[in-house]
Amino acid sequence: MNQVKSAYIHIPFCLQICYYCDFVKFMYKEKRAEDYLEALASEMEQYLPGEHHELDTIFIGGGTPTALNAQQLQQLFALIHRRINVPALKEFSIEVNPGDLDDEKAAILKDNGVSRISFGVQVMDDQFLKQLGRHHRVRDVYETVDILTRNGLHNISLDLIYGLPNQTVDHFRRSLEEALEFNLPHYSTYALQIEPKTVFYQRRKKGQLMLPAEEEEVEMYHILRETMHKHGKVQYEISNFAKPGYESRHNLTYWKNEHYYGFGAGAHAYLPGERVANIGALPAYIKQAKENGEPVLQREKIGLKERIEEEMFLGLRKIQGVDKSCFKDKFGFDLEELYGQAIRKMTARGLMTETRHALQLTEDGLLLANSVFEEFMLEQKDLELVN
Repeated sequence: MNQVKSAYIHIPFCLQICYYCDFVKFMYKEKRAEDYLEALASEMEQYLPGEHHELDTIFIGGGTPTALNAQQLQQLFALIHRRINVPALKEFSIEVNPGDLDDEKAAILKDNGVSRISFGVQVMDDQFLKQLGRHHRVRDVYETVDILTRNGLHNISLDLIYGLPNQTVDHFRRSLEEALEFNLPHYSTYALQIEPKTVFYQRRKKGQLMLPAEEEEVEMYHILRETMHKHGKVQYEISNFAKPGYESRHNLTYWKNEHYYGFGAGAHAYLPGERVANIGALPAYIKQAKENGEPVLQREKIGLKERIEEEMFLGLRKIQGVDKSCFKDKFGFDLEELYGQAIRKMTARGLMTETRHALQLTEDGLLLANSVFEEFMLEQKDLELVN
């Protein structure tokens, strides 16, 4: 039986490169995109030979998948439908940016079984959008929501970023409140991360990037949680909030440490026993995928130590935390046997709570999650004590 029940598909093309983005991305050119789709089809055939494989979720991300023209979008969906039993999916998501979608493309998404939209808004302020290198403006957000809903695409997740250069706490509050006026079923809201090889990284190195103080970012996170609760959005992961029943099934695949395919340039897969990272450079990806369907940059074997660590790091991101009985079913021993000391230390510091059934981060723990995760790193000798 196939242990892999989800697939991530990367479309690396954008109409404009954002200043903070470190994902694999390239400026859209029609011929380049045509070559890429041929290579993608070859890679998917290698991992999903035959037709109509049974999966639970698909997520098409980028880049900007809807940077593809209408004909190329149809081509992408045709190859997905050939390899995967789309009507049997529990969730089929695609990323959309404001201003990149018209009625023709929205109808293509709907007609091909897309059931969920991940909507990259980032901030409800034209000046800040310009500073981020985004090509859309606030009016495009309203127009795109209208296009999606009139084409029957109502399950929309809106993405925001906080802790932006020159952003105040009050500005974040206003942006958040305006975004929540759409009353969409799902919101993802992340603190800005300054990543290498981005415009913002270079600006910060030169002292040209004025970021909010740490205490201001903490206050923004408190406002985020309080405001989402006020609007009936339940927090189910550090950065994710939803109306009950609208949690992202695909993202829960990651946080539950379950297996998934990764197709496309720079995509990552988590397969039984290994993690696979694809080639990111576009010509090299296309060449290798067309040659043998395996455009792999790196394979990393995943042993028991890595599996357990990731079970903790990812599971603790969920508000429900790490389920003790699920942990024992997966690994054959109790959490307490391996992590008793770390659990006592984190609960004493007020960063974690322990119930009969689960380990969960407290409100302070959510703010200091990375510090908590460090306590659950393992030495090989730790495993020898429970084996």
